[in-house]
Amino acid sequence: GPGALQQIWMTPSGPSWRYWIIRFYWDGEKTPSIECPLGDFFCMGWNKYAQVNALPVNVNPGSAFNCFWEMPFRKSAKITVENLADEECTLYYQVNYTLTEVPDDCAYLHAQWRRSNPLPYQTEHTLLDGVKGWGQYAGTYLAWQVNNNNWWGEGEIKFFLDGDKWPTICGTG
Repeated sequence: GPGALQQIWMTPSGPSWRYWIIRFYWDGEKTPSIECPLGDFFCMGWNKYAQVNALPVNVNPGSAFNCFWEMPFRKSAKITVENLADEECTLYYQVNYTLTEVPDDCAYLHAQWRRSNPLPYQTEHTLLDGVKGWGQYAGTYLAWQVNNNNWWGEGEIKFFLDGDKWPTICGTG
């Protein structure tokens, strides 16, 4: 029945968090709405512990990964974690949810993982595309490495909406 995931706690041990893929499926989907390396989902893109204190994600000492995004579903929710590494791993976890009515206009949570390594000189890294329908962009976690001694780390972020040829929003990073 209808409900919402309210909190997820995970503590992974073993190989790189980049080799663990977490997937979320809402209401019997065949393709996941969220598909991401476990570490990146919890803002740990460099496979090293770094404390995070944010409203939707907290990471505490000892790699205690916490997610507080509310994730509604209307019929069912399924979470899988796949280990792509050759080594065995252990994952401790807890998922808290509630069974409750979900309004018709309540949105599903979606997340994509993308990588440009290396990003070719003077090209753009696309964060999100192919989105159709109503929704709200909640933000991006970006693990960024500079490979140039003469670059100070600023760039443009551009939003192209509804087929725009020029960005609807354009600002500096």
